[in-house]
Amino acid sequence: MCGLCGMFGGGDHWTDQSGSAGLERAAERRHRVAVANAVLEPFGVRCAEWQGRLTVSGRTGRSMVVDHLGALWPAAEKLAGRAIDPLDPDVIERVERLAR
Repeated sequence: MCGLCGMFGGGDHWTDQSGSAGLERAAERRHRVAVANAVLEPFGVRCAEWQGRLTVSGRTGRSMVVDHLGALWPAAEKLAGRAIDPLDPDVIERVERLAR
């Protein structure tokens, strides 16, 4: 969706949907950001929540602001200068090791 459509109430992205409300929803979003950072770290990219959006930063200091987790991956690839596949078996194995 273009940014203008999003301003007119395009709704939340499906990755932000939750059965919870209030603090629980915010905690779930922080958890998603932590998992995303576990995936992004080897690529020199990091994300942080900022006013309900995500700030994505690369090693060079460049950063981008995206609206949701779905927009995170293309932005991260742009900043890393290479493809990032969160479903790559090596990436999944690394994230699972960190979770233990």
